[in-house]
Amino acid sequence: MMEHLLGLNKTPLFVIAGPCVLESIDLSLHIAREMKAICAHLGLTYIFKASFDKANRSSENSFRGPGLQEGLRQLETIGREMGVPLLTDVHEPHQAAAVAQVVDILQIPAFLARQTDLLSACGRTGRTINIKKGQFMSPSEMKNALHKVQTTGNSKTMLTERGTFFGYNRLVNDFTGLAVMKELGVPVLFDITHSTQQPAGLGGSSGGNPQYAPLLARAAVAAGVDGLFLECHPDPQNAKSDAATVLNLNQVEPILKSCLQIAQLRKEW
Repeated sequence: MMEHLLGLNKTPLFVIAGPCVLESIDLSLHIAREMKAICAHLGLTYIFKASFDKANRSSENSFRGPGLQEGLRQLETIGREMGVPLLTDVHEPHQAAAVAQVVDILQIPAFLARQTDLLSACGRTGRTINIKKGQFMSPSEMKNALHKVQTTGNSKTMLTERGTFFGYNRLVNDFTGLAVMKELGVPVLFDITHSTQQPAGLGGSSGGNPQYAPLLARAAVAAGVDGLFLECHPDPQNAKSDAATVLNLNQVEPILKSCLQIAQLRKEW
C-alpha cells in the first residue's frame, strides 16, 4: 500500500508540501492546486500537508490553527476537491483515530518522536506513519521510534530528517545520517524548510535562513532520499506560522526541477 500511495515505483521523488498550518480553506486549496500542477508537470508524486493545530509554537500567543474538528473538515474538502493524498500532524494519542478517518499519512512531530503512546496510537490506525526525526536524536535512534509503530502490526512507516540542534537556536544537517536511516529499510525524506529554521531565534518566534533551502534540497537528493518535505505559501511574510522559513510558491518549481535532474542522474551512479 505504501508504494502505491507514494508512487515510489513510478516517480523519482515524491513531494510533501503545503502551508505550515491551515489558515483558510481558500488558501489551502490555492496552494494544493499550484503544487499539484507543478508536480504533475515534473512527473512527481504530490502529497498535501498542513497542520490543524501547532501545539509546539514558540509563544502561547502564536497562531495554532483551526483545531481538530474544523481542521479535519478542511482537510477532507481539500482531499475531495484536489484528489491528492493528505498528511497532517498528530500531537496526542486520542487524536489518532479521528485523524485516520480523513488523512492518508499521520505525522509524528519531531519534538514527539520518542512518545511511545503517540507512536503506538498512530500505528494502530493502519495508516502510513511519517516520523520526523527529533532534533535531539541521532539517526540510529530512529530505529526505536520505528519499532514502536511496527510492533502494532503496521509496517507502513517512513522517516523525515529536519536537522539536529547545534548550540542555541541553530540546526545543522548531517547528510551521512540519511544513509544511516535508509539502512533501517523505510523511505527517508528530507525537510528542506524546517532544516533552515532557527528555533525560537527571534525570541517569541523562530527565525530562519530559507535562502539555503535549494542547496539543502539538492544535497539531500544527491545523498539518496526518496522524497522532499517542504512548506510553501503565496505570501511568506504574512504566513501565520513559520513565516521565516516557508518558501514562496514561485520558488518551488525551480527547486524541484533541479532536484529531479539530480534524481535522474543518481540512477546512473
